[in-house]
Amino acid sequence: MPDVEMKPADKKDDKKGDKDRKDEKKDKEEPPKPPPTPLQEIKYNVVLVDRAVATLEPRFAHRALRTLASLRKRLDATVLRNAVEEVFVKDTPTKQALLAWLPEPVAPPPAEVQAMDIDSAAAASTPAAPKAPATEPVPEVDMYLRLLMMHFLDASSETHGKAIDLAHQTVEKMQALNRRSMDPIAAKIWYALERAYELGANLADARPLFLAAQRTASLRHDDETHASLINRLLRSYLQYSLYDQADKLVSKTVFPASAGNPQFARYHYYLGRIKAVQLNYSAAHEHLQQAIRRAPAAARAPGFYQAVHKLFVVVELLMGDIPDRGLFRHPVLEKALTAYFDIVKAVRTGSLSQFQSTLTKHAATFTADRTHTLIVRLRQNVIKTGIRRLSLSYARISLRDICVKLHLDSEEDAEYIVGKAVRDGVIDARVDHARGWVECGAQTGGYGPEVGEVFQRRIGYCLELHNQSVKAMRYPLNAHRKELAAAEGAREREKELAKEIQEGDLDDEDMGGEF
Repeated sequence: MPDVEMKPADKKDDKKGDKDRKDEKKDKEEPPKPPPTPLQEIKYNVVLVDRAVATLEPRFAHRALRTLASLRKRLDATVLRNAVEEVFVKDTPTKQALLAWLPEPVAPPPAEVQAMDIDSAAAASTPAAPKAPATEPVPEVDMYLRLLMMHFLDASSETHGKAIDLAHQTVEKMQALNRRSMDPIAAKIWYALERAYELGANLADARPLFLAAQRTASLRHDDETHASLINRLLRSYLQYSLYDQADKLVSKTVFPASAGNPQFARYHYYLGRIKAVQLNYSAAHEHLQQAIRRAPAAARAPGFYQAVHKLFVVVELLMGDIPDRGLFRHPVLEKALTAYFDIVKAVRTGSLSQFQSTLTKHAATFTADRTHTLIVRLRQNVIKTGIRRLSLSYARISLRDICVKLHLDSEEDAEYIVGKAVRDGVIDARVDHARGWVECGAQTGGYGPEVGEVFQRRIGYCLELHNQSVKAMRYPLNAHRKELAAAEGAREREKELAKEIQEGDLDDEDMGGEF
């Protein structure tokens, strides 16, 4: 068989491969772009706020406010002063009012001052280049810069009073302007005002101001500010344990359905706390689940994520359920839920002595988290768990042995607790008063009337999720008219076809071979 002569490779393929290798090498050599500086981020957000006012689209303002949580941690006086200088080109009263709230810049050394004088003299001898006339920024930009200054002043305990003064002046100016394009920023300003009062330990003094603003926002149908003010009032009431007033506020107001997910998450968390104190654990559990679903990611808001899960674990224990073990292995929750994990282990084993020792050991943590009162209620759950374990282990056990195993005070207490457990359906047993023992019956299956309630809760959650998803969707304007026009055209064609068939204008060839 003769040898086949191989053709040389195509030169175009070689050139293309060399080009691809060069592009890959170039991509590897290029370093990643550095993150924007705080000044650049502020200037970009100012452009977004200006665009939101010009186009009447609040989504641009929301995009600018979305970076507030990370931006406020990197603010300092120099960044804010440079931002004001670059945004306000002209020397206006608004610019001077903003700069008055910032500390004075540090004076440079004498040598640098002399060099600056020489440079300024040389610059004065040369003719200055003409500058393009700059327009005054919109009032929303002024409010945004004031919001950044309030967060900067809240960061130091020495400037809390100055932050409150700036917040009051900002609120008065905001209410005097009365611009609807300022609503997204107004909601954040009210939060900054509450933060300043809370850090100054006088949050109750801001309550009348919040109540008056909440009525105004409700009348103006300012949903974002209305939702923010309701959360501010609920936090103020719960901070001082005024649960009855908080419950009255919830019953007399309607939370706006168009509010953002962060506001809804806070609202459901506060409702969960109120319902838990009122012994309505099923409603509290539902609200806390909604708060967890609507909350931002754990890495973005770790504090709120931990606070919700601390209350969520306690409510689940009060309902008689044991939280999932994987919850305590979450990287954000593992350290924060250490004390609650010990409580869960004590409740799960039904050991009253272990529960009391754990409660005494972590009392300071529970008091700081404001969950100590709820955890004290778990004593009955621990006893019920212990009785359930004893009923599974013994067919007959004396009340005296129950007192010893569960560390109860007397046999009368044990008889009352066992009788209540039998009445509540926790165990299937019978108390023999004459002989002083408890006869435990056979355990029934896990199916009963409560199964229907569980399915009903799941169905209700799925329907609510569907309704919320439909509300969150955005549809193009007048899109249904195109569908109506297409349907109308199809009906007209069907009518024409039917008319031609009746008149006999169509033959077999027109109808197709199958007909």
